[in-house]
Amino acid sequence: MPRTARPSPRPRPGARPAVALTAGLAALLLAGCTAGSGTDGGGKGFAGALPGRDRPAATPTPTPTPTPTGPYVALGDSYTAGLKIAPQTGEPRGCSRSSVNYPSLVAKELGLGPGQFRDVSCSGAVTGDLTGPQRTDGGVNPAQLDALTSATRLVTLGIGGNDAGFADVLTECAKENLVDAVKGLIGDGRSDSPCRDHYVSGGTDRIRGKVDAAGDRLGQALQEIRRRSPQARVYVVGYPALLPADPAGCAPVLGRGLAGADLGFLTEEEQQLNGMLRKRAEAAGAVFVDAAAPSAGHDMCAGEAARWIEPPFPAPGLAPVHPNAKGQQAMAAAVLKAVRG
Repeated sequence: MPRTARPSPRPRPGARPAVALTAGLAALLLAGCTAGSGTDGGGKGFAGALPGRDRPAATPTPTPTPTPTGPYVALGDSYTAGLKIAPQTGEPRGCSRSSVNYPSLVAKELGLGPGQFRDVSCSGAVTGDLTGPQRTDGGVNPAQLDALTSATRLVTLGIGGNDAGFADVLTECAKENLVDAVKGLIGDGRSDSPCRDHYVSGGTDRIRGKVDAAGDRLGQALQEIRRRSPQARVYVVGYPALLPADPAGCAPVLGRGLAGADLGFLTEEEQQLNGMLRKRAEAAGAVFVDAAAPSAGHDMCAGEAARWIEPPFPAPGLAPVHPNAKGQQAMAAAVLKAVRG
């Protein structure tokens, strides 16, 4: 999600046991009631006791929505691409796509071969890079929507964090807290939430303004996806939880460098981002995939064995404040759960 050089659960079968059981019982009862051996006490079968138009109709068995097959196109930023997760694959190299990112895992689980799957996600991407080329340190990534065709049947899209400037926000929050700490040392007074004070003034939240603007661009991009691939099922993938519900849980990982109130502020801003993604997805007739709920307890402040998001000082070879391999696996599970209904 941050614009660095740099981003929902077990699949369930399509059939619904409770619905299938109810429909089966209804069919069984109807078969028993309409059998010729049944009587109503007057020697007639039950079916003959009612006019034809009044006979109870059989309850139709719902037809499960089939799981989409390929072609599948994956769009998005570094949270989709799998920044720094080995092995890296694809061109341009500057996009830092992993062959075990969630799109690749979804494609593998759905049994899609190379000709049925294209991953054009790219680290650092913003919504404008969906419709225009993106320059990276390792070459130019073409406009991501150019990968779509009328034959495309499945699309996943994870983007928006870079539009909101979350990388800059995290850096600025750290700086504001440091400045505030210095003020406290010289007796100039301290703030309970210096980062919030910096971004919110006069009732105006500058981060939310950027999120809203990103939402407008995302809405337009979703319309364009529908125009180019009218038969595709589209899934907008949200961001996993970066921080725990209780900011105190971050002290062992982040120390006391960020005020607890500011950690809460950052959580609120991420929730605002995911809320925007959900709203835009639903307005466009797409499906929103919630990655935050299943990632609770697996944020950057969780222990090394439990976390799905790396902290600012990550494990060797991984990207700070980005999903690790376990995080990508969890996001793939959330997408598959949504795709399979």
